[in-house]
Amino acid sequence: MDLPTQLLLSVFTLLMIIGLATAAQRLLGVRFGRLRTFLAALVAFGLAQPMLEPILSSLGPVGRDNPPAASAMGILLLIVMSVVLIPMVILVIAEALVPPGSVPGPLELVRSVRGRLSRARRYSQITRIAIKHGLGPYLRGRGERLDDRSGKVRLARSLREALDEGGVTFIKLGQVLSTRRDLLPAEFVEELGRLQDQVAPAPWPEIEPVLAAELGRPVDEAFAEFDRTPLAAASIGQVHAARLHSGESVVVKVLRPGIWPVVSKDLDIVRRLAATLESRTRWGRSLGLRDLAEGFATAIREELDFRVEAANMAAVTASGGGGVTYPAPISAMCTERVLVMRRLSGRPVTAAAPEQGPRLARDLLDCLLRQILIEGVFHADPHPGNLMLLDDGTLGLLDFGAVGRLDDSVRSALRRFLLAMNRQDPLGVTDALLEVVPRPEDIDEAALERALGQFMARHVTAGMNSAQMFTDLFRIVSAYGLSIPPEVAAVFRALATLEGTLVRLSPGFDLIGEARSFAGRHLAERITPETIKESATQELVALLPMLRRLPRRVERIASAAEHGRFAMNVRLLAIASAAEHGRFAMNVRLLADDRDRRYVTGLLHQVLLTVLGATAGVMAVILLGTAGGPPALANTSLFQLIGYNLLVIAAILVLRVLALIFRRPRASDDHQARQ
Repeated sequence: MDLPTQLLLSVFTLLMIIGLATAAQRLLGVRFGRLRTFLAALVAFGLAQPMLEPILSSLGPVGRDNPPAASAMGILLLIVMSVVLIPMVILVIAEALVPPGSVPGPLELVRSVRGRLSRARRYSQITRIAIKHGLGPYLRGRGERLDDRSGKVRLARSLREALDEGGVTFIKLGQVLSTRRDLLPAEFVEELGRLQDQVAPAPWPEIEPVLAAELGRPVDEAFAEFDRTPLAAASIGQVHAARLHSGESVVVKVLRPGIWPVVSKDLDIVRRLAATLESRTRWGRSLGLRDLAEGFATAIREELDFRVEAANMAAVTASGGGGVTYPAPISAMCTERVLVMRRLSGRPVTAAAPEQGPRLARDLLDCLLRQILIEGVFHADPHPGNLMLLDDGTLGLLDFGAVGRLDDSVRSALRRFLLAMNRQDPLGVTDALLEVVPRPEDIDEAALERALGQFMARHVTAGMNSAQMFTDLFRIVSAYGLSIPPEVAAVFRALATLEGTLVRLSPGFDLIGEARSFAGRHLAERITPETIKESATQELVALLPMLRRLPRRVERIASAAEHGRFAMNVRLLAIASAAEHGRFAMNVRLLADDRDRRYVTGLLHQVLLTVLGATAGVMAVILLGTAGGPPALANTSLFQLIGYNLLVIAAILVLRVLALIFRRPRASDDHQARQ
């Protein structure tokens, strides 16, 4: 066979395959991937000859002296439909067994294999660390239940040591878990609170390229002076002292080189571990480890982007600090990996004189409560290491990497919660608490109100132990099935950390009494005639668009009622009673929405195709079982030939319905998409 003939035959074969693919897709009524459709048609083209050869051979030799019989057209139709039926069957089976997107492409497959190998090495390392510290059985969900305090302390210590050895991501995870008193026992909270991420600083040759790349110029050009010896170093970054050309002293925070790939890999492992533990262990499901891991991943990604910290610092600085000073950022020099801020001059807050303690503690509490309840952006980690005693005797608050944010509705509910606590109003405290946390469907509000009333009677008095107060509050929250949102958990984390700091500054500091005093000074004064007038004005402005549309809507309803499209009769009785006695009536046009009409039309279309396919199949079986009839082939009657054609038609109709069913999205997928 010469080359032109081969080329012509190849082009004809390609056109036949494309025609098969197009016909199969059009008959199924569903769009498939081009590669999948082409491969199905290619397989069908390869199977066509061995499958159809017996039918063709039964026709006998056809030529000028032996023309085809009159039934040849029926046989030809059967052959064509049978060939088209093959890729349709392949596509429907593939749609059922291997939905689109379930098999990665070649590039995705290579990346997936590389990622799996990389994760496997890290998994083995983490597993060795866990087994080394005796945590292996707990990862498999087979650990012993510990009811005594000594056993919990031993397990908490093992967990802390394992997280400490795991690296930066797991240290941060332990620090976050140490703030969740609503999730973990007190032994774990206390032990994980000892985690520290102080490490040896990175050498200057590794830091200098990061600074030059982020600032766009050499370090000596960007700064008049730069101290290459860091002031402090942590697992995420390190801090250097410098001076600008304007003479202003600044502090430069630099992200540790090469930390992103390590953290990204560890975050992926944390998510997978959380999903595994939640699906395999009872305690994992009770803690909601999936959501906890996602919140942690979001927080640590923000902490690794210094632009977020600069924005947080600028927002808090703009709100004013009262008796606390913040290091304002130098915005023009802040990037993703470099943060430049004004340097505060002072010494560690632990060096404050005893007589300064009460004033400093009061200023710090006032500052943090103002951030939480009024401004909505607050420092989430106010431990003594993030505080300075400035030269002028005031406090300086550092490190805004861990910052919480609250929207106005949450802040309003927290303010009402604190005011109700100040009034010792159990009903107000219960209502405010149920606005802060998601409300369960089956909650006994009366019992919750009584529990909160007992809680306030026990704790809301001067001189009580505020640490025990937080523990008891979390116990009530857990006992009634209330889940604290992450942003609200950050508030309690900040307050719990603040309590320890206040005790360091001023032993015997009355946190509860000062918080009640803050509520009386700053929250009650916000409820004034002016603020009420302003709130009413804002609500009226929000209602104006709806009020402007109201006459048109009333006219539309009246017109619909006039033409019989809407009818409602409500007597001045209870609606339930009216409905019971037949005095409540409503007529609504069905399928008024075009989406409803399309859905019902599609459903009827599938039902009709199913009925037609079943009818064709039954007729085919009847004809195939009918004896006699005009001969079409040597051993096949015309009735049987028609039956074979009807059988193929029935198969095509049923495959079309199956393709639509398998392609239809599942309800769970729709729910996840809405979430």
